[in-house]
Amino acid sequence: MSTDHRQTEPGPLIFISAAEPSADLHGANLIGATLAQCPSARFVGVAGPRMVAAGCEQIFDMTRHSAMLLGAIRVVGRGIRMLNVSDRHLRRYPFDAAVVIDSPTLHLPLAAKAHAAGVPVMYYIAPQLWAWGAYRVHKLRNRVDRVAVILPFEEKFFRDQGVNARFVGHPLAEHCLASPLCEETIREMRSAGSPLIALLPGSRAHVVESILPGQLEVARAISAAMPDARFGISVANSTVVPAFNRALQEQPVERGFIAAGQGASAVDGARRTFPGHHAELIRAADLALVASGTSTLEIAFHRTPMIVMYNASRLFYHLIGRWMIHTPHLSLPNILAGREIVPEFMPYYASTAPIARRAIDLLQSPEARESMIRDLAEVVSPLKDTLASQRTAEWLLGMAGASQR
Repeated sequence: MSTDHRQTEPGPLIFISAAEPSADLHGANLIGATLAQCPSARFVGVAGPRMVAAGCEQIFDMTRHSAMLLGAIRVVGRGIRMLNVSDRHLRRYPFDAAVVIDSPTLHLPLAAKAHAAGVPVMYYIAPQLWAWGAYRVHKLRNRVDRVAVILPFEEKFFRDQGVNARFVGHPLAEHCLASPLCEETIREMRSAGSPLIALLPGSRAHVVESILPGQLEVARAISAAMPDARFGISVANSTVVPAFNRALQEQPVERGFIAAGQGASAVDGARRTFPGHHAELIRAADLALVASGTSTLEIAFHRTPMIVMYNASRLFYHLIGRWMIHTPHLSLPNILAGREIVPEFMPYYASTAPIARRAIDLLQSPEARESMIRDLAEVVSPLKDTLASQRTAEWLLGMAGASQR
């Protein structure tokens, strides 16, 4: 990073950090929206490939390792190195603002370092302290100047805790609305058979290893009850392919399956692959079996009925988790609705038999699926057309004291 940068480019200098691939996407969109409003702005920080392509100068990359949790020691060590490198930059260069995206385990400490260096801090995609870890609200309040929240109810929650929060909209809505679907691909997927069930076990290898075997058990039960059923599997990226192939070797899907997503072509046993067409699989499906997380909202945007699954450690939940979780529902569609509109089997399940029964009941009841579709449309309605990146960019530039174009 050039020390005489300010002499040639007088725009705001903004530190930015994203530690996950999804945050890298949202960070890239935020950079693009900021530069559209203030072309002289400059971004430097912890960035993945999308943020670099959008114009960020990278000092560290956490995204290459976030999907492969290769042991806690390695992750902690890399996180400490990231914090040290970031701290040196924050203290050495005259940043006008810092923005951290999601990942509270890394970004609450990083926010503290930016705050100590005298740099105003914005948190984009706030920690879900309303669901668990509410004791950390004081850290957010003391270390962060502005919090751009992505769920409507979060603004009141954080403001009631003395945090300067503003609802900006959900970046996933922005992404879904900006990504046109290929209708021909959807038709091809549906021609594989009916009903079509999508299996979405996540984008991280350790989550796929935990969730996919149970999803395959449910798929086998559905296939036994509904011989015409066909299955589509979403393979998010190349790092999860070994986990997919191991699970499919142990539990082959009868009559084959179609595969979609970035890693689709590398998965063994697929009758047909649709590389990159993850969203089309969601839209084509009559039902999705999905790992808990942001993917549930993506499915909701496409108004596809779903069952949410997550299989964490039962011992960990009873010893620690149940004392930390403060919400009656754990999946985002149900949290937003304030009631159960989609079946959720989490944080763990002892058997997949009840999941299979719910799936078969839904597939055999068009009325139940239509009711769920209406509920999902209502849940995501407040999130649509909210322009999260643009609104966050405006607020960020205001914090940085920058005039917009």
